[in-house]
Amino acid sequence: MRAWVSHPTPEPAVAVLEAAGLDVRVGGDAAGADGVLAHLIETIDEAFLDRVGPQLKVVANFAVGTNNIDVAACQARGVVVTNTPDVLTTAVAEHALALMLGAAKHIAEGDRMIRAGRWRGWSENQIQAVELRGKTLGIVGMGRTGQEFARMAETALGMRIISSRPLPLDELLAEADVVSLHVPLRPETTHLIGARELALMKPKAILLNIARGPVVDEAALAEALAHGTIRGAALDVFEQEPRVHQGLLTAENAVLSPHLGSATAETRSAMARLAAENVVSVLLGRGPKTPVSG
Repeated sequence: MRAWVSHPTPEPAVAVLEAAGLDVRVGGDAAGADGVLAHLIETIDEAFLDRVGPQLKVVANFAVGTNNIDVAACQARGVVVTNTPDVLTTAVAEHALALMLGAAKHIAEGDRMIRAGRWRGWSENQIQAVELRGKTLGIVGMGRTGQEFARMAETALGMRIISSRPLPLDELLAEADVVSLHVPLRPETTHLIGARELALMKPKAILLNIARGPVVDEAALAEALAHGTIRGAALDVFEQEPRVHQGLLTAENAVLSPHLGSATAETRSAMARLAAENVVSVLLGRGPKTPVSG
């Protein structure tokens, strides 16, 4: 049986696949593969499934989100879809914490100031940061990473936590000092945060997006940052990666991170192992370890 890996993947992915006796190909043509290990930048749709062929049994996504996969089309053909939950929860939550602190403390702005030679020494009012202790953190999407981020912020910083699970989104936006997005990308979450929602936020609030880029209307966010509708934003994901809205690139009050949420050696290795084990488990008839239901 053949396993196709869409892009170079951290070990032990290939080792796990080969140890199971699979013929592994990384990149190139996926035609004839029995199992696919796909990165989130690989689109798995009807056309892809047609190219691979009817022998395909499993698509294992090297990610938690599956917005790159037409899950219904796969399931209609009897193709199992899996993802990599749990193993990246800590890394993504830690990255959210870093982004929040970076935005609140103006770390990137200060770094640019020094590198550009604009720093003239200590001054009592050159940059005014935010103290997070006692502030309200609003979590939109209280899944694994949302819960872990909330725990970290409450434990380490003494922040008050509110969630969109019991609280209507509009109320959360109006109450929170920091709004953090952790929802999957679906039709109903596309542009979940736009001009109307940004206008509901406090003028000194910070928006974090470590979910998926299209959850936020980047053009509306750029306008809000430029006009002081909100204090700042920190983003790890973007609408049309790797392209970023020009208004965000020039915004001093935006912290931009190139989709690094799960980018730790420990997490990427665990993701690779789990994705590969899903391929092996399905192809050997044991069923998926972490199936996606649709």
